[in-house]
Amino acid sequence: MTKTVPTKARAVIIGGGVSGCSVAYHLAKLGWTDIVLLERKQLTSGTTWHAAGLIGQLRASQNMTRLAKYSADLYVKLEAETDVATGMRQVGSITVALTEERKHEIYRQASLARAFDVDVREISPREVKEMYPHLNVSDVVGAVHLPLDGQCDPANIAMALAKGARQRGATIMENVKVTKVHTRNGRVSGVSWAQGEDQGTIETDIVVNCAGMWARELGRQNGVTIPLHACEHFYLVTEPIPGLSRLPVLRVPDECAYYKEDAGKMMLGAFEPVAKPWGMDGIREDFCFDQLPEDMEHFEPILEMGVNRMPMLGTAGIHTFFNGPESFTPDDRYYLGEAPELAGYWMATGYNSIGIVSSGGAGMALAQWINDGEAPFDLWEVDIRRAQPFQKNRRYLKERVSETLGLLYADHFPYRQMATSRGVRRSPLHEHLKARGAVFGEVAGWERANWFARDGQEREYRYSWKRQNWFDNQREEHLAVRNGVGLFDMTSFGKIRVEGRDACAFLQRLCANDMDVAPGRIVYTQMLNQRGGIESDLTVTRLSETAYFLVVPGATLRRDLAWLRKHVADEFVVITDVTAAEAVICVMGPEARKLIQNVSPNDFSNEVNPFGTFQEIEIGMGLARAHRVTYVGELGWELYVSTEQAAHVFEAIAEAGADVGLKLCGLHTLDSCRIEKAFRHFGHDITDEDNVLEAGLGFAVKTSKAGFIGRDAVLRKKEAGLSRRLVQFRLKDPQPLLFHNEAILRDGRIVGPITSGNYGHHLGGAIGLGYVPCEGESEADVLGSSYEVEIAGERFAAEASLKPMYDPKAERVKM
Repeated sequence: MTKTVPTKARAVIIGGGVSGCSVAYHLAKLGWTDIVLLERKQLTSGTTWHAAGLIGQLRASQNMTRLAKYSADLYVKLEAETDVATGMRQVGSITVALTEERKHEIYRQASLARAFDVDVREISPREVKEMYPHLNVSDVVGAVHLPLDGQCDPANIAMALAKGARQRGATIMENVKVTKVHTRNGRVSGVSWAQGEDQGTIETDIVVNCAGMWARELGRQNGVTIPLHACEHFYLVTEPIPGLSRLPVLRVPDECAYYKEDAGKMMLGAFEPVAKPWGMDGIREDFCFDQLPEDMEHFEPILEMGVNRMPMLGTAGIHTFFNGPESFTPDDRYYLGEAPELAGYWMATGYNSIGIVSSGGAGMALAQWINDGEAPFDLWEVDIRRAQPFQKNRRYLKERVSETLGLLYADHFPYRQMATSRGVRRSPLHEHLKARGAVFGEVAGWERANWFARDGQEREYRYSWKRQNWFDNQREEHLAVRNGVGLFDMTSFGKIRVEGRDACAFLQRLCANDMDVAPGRIVYTQMLNQRGGIESDLTVTRLSETAYFLVVPGATLRRDLAWLRKHVADEFVVITDVTAAEAVICVMGPEARKLIQNVSPNDFSNEVNPFGTFQEIEIGMGLARAHRVTYVGELGWELYVSTEQAAHVFEAIAEAGADVGLKLCGLHTLDSCRIEKAFRHFGHDITDEDNVLEAGLGFAVKTSKAGFIGRDAVLRKKEAGLSRRLVQFRLKDPQPLLFHNEAILRDGRIVGPITSGNYGHHLGGAIGLGYVPCEGESEADVLGSSYEVEIAGERFAAEASLKPMYDPKAERVKM
């Protein structure tokens, strides 16, 4: 051996692609000199070396854009810092649309770019032709230009990051394979390694899995869920083309294609609709800088469209036809963070073909997260805690990633549902709802009724940026909830029991609201971090002196369980996921009491069962707990029924519902009702970087209660004053639609994005929530401005309110 492997390290990074090198670089920048990066073969030899190297700064959210912009800025500076040529050239990028729907999408993205302070301009087909003279623009209907996008040399980016890490004291070793991650008392304690005949162990309490397409199997050894799978990714590079000069990166998503000029040659790459999964039976031990077999038949449809789009490709010779593996995840988003199963096991992996543009920022964010113990800003959309354990199933992954690769360039319509790997998690009511017209969507693997088709109506989504084919169905369901009674299946709620002699004290420390209430009470609360940001949004029901029942969104269950378990100190508490034990049937609307009294002998009056309480009830011939709470802003109950009795209880309610006009309702209606009431949605309106007071949830915070996490930050914010407020908007024109990430304008200036949106069928227009800067301003100052919302470049006047526009005094929930 030419270099001795250390026996101890503060952190061990596994994998020497651009991701691992970035994590090493950024930890070293934070002063972590005692770190070791181990690469099984050679740096960049997995995926990084053959990446296309496209640097597009605009991503789907503000923080993902922040990370991409950071990467671009870092790569510009790295060359001067390390003397390694990164090939970073800010040549700009153009995305062209061939359909009106795609034009609307890219124009929406342009509005989003302006909200995120990304330089952008909508351009005409004529301007595209001027910038890209080789292009056939006869069917181009619109385009967007981002002048600061660019391209780079991916392998040299990784090498520059590695050199920068070494210069700051990090140890980087090639041809050293990690064979095992050791654990002790529920956390990482070290790694075993092998280098030829030599073997050894490094003591460490932090491991960072940056192993790319090997990450899933590496995680599996320790019971860590990392759902990803490799797919074949194709591109070709032409022979040199005379006269070909520096050009912007070009994307033609309607033809699944991207183009990049490099050294007088043209690259054509593809994200085809049905991809080819690879490596189902494992990856060869000697895999290193390997290419996969050519498959021109698979690539030919893309090439044919490419020759039509850029006729010079028809005569240019092919220098390279490349096929290499890249990792994809079930939702096309990568993984950052600490594994909920094992303390000290971190990861940055699964980049879905955007690893080069993402890794600079991702490495920075993860390094700060490891260093500080809290994410530096909201990273929920890439947080590993969103992954579900069943998703590591290889058949599931093989089918799903055949779709997710192509979705990178598919139309990103609102409400678009995955078509593959469906039906894994189902409510006991699934077949009942299906028989009654339910059209399902998927969240965290759960099949959930999103809307109900009428008899004879097609039970499929017809996607559009305009009103989709279920808009009128949603209106009927929405108005039934407002004027009559609707039924929702909310079995997908995450359900957690916290019990033991110290359960009350434990939850008092974690929750901002008062948990020391009488048994039978239900409390709406948040769990905060030390910055006063919202880690969880939940209801807590006190079942007895020593037992509590927590209800959280199905998508955040693993996050919430991890947060609870991480914060158990010396308290005697038991935390149990009981999600599968009970179905949840919600009956909501002014006729809800009449309906439920038809199927239960119990008393549901305000005197016996007021808002914010529960009671054990008989219903049909079964038993349930009736929780009087609501997420739609109406009188109603959530009925928690043991799984084996759920179908019977549903049948009893459905039969009795005929007399009161019961309407089956889907999740789209739940969302449109909640946004009329300005109820917040975790992950959109409230996140771990949103202060609970600025989110308008101060009513659920009891600062008179000492010792809860985040209390000091809340008190500091109270004293300093709010710097922004969450505002509800209603578009005055009833035609446009809001989804999220549309730009908010205050007095003509963009101040931020819509965080969530839907159509308010009772209020008569699109409704959105969004934060408005207000430092030093009163409520009257905020409301005294004029507001507009920009949608695909067009501005629409909006009414603004700090109180819910629907039932601002919350009288209807207490009927």
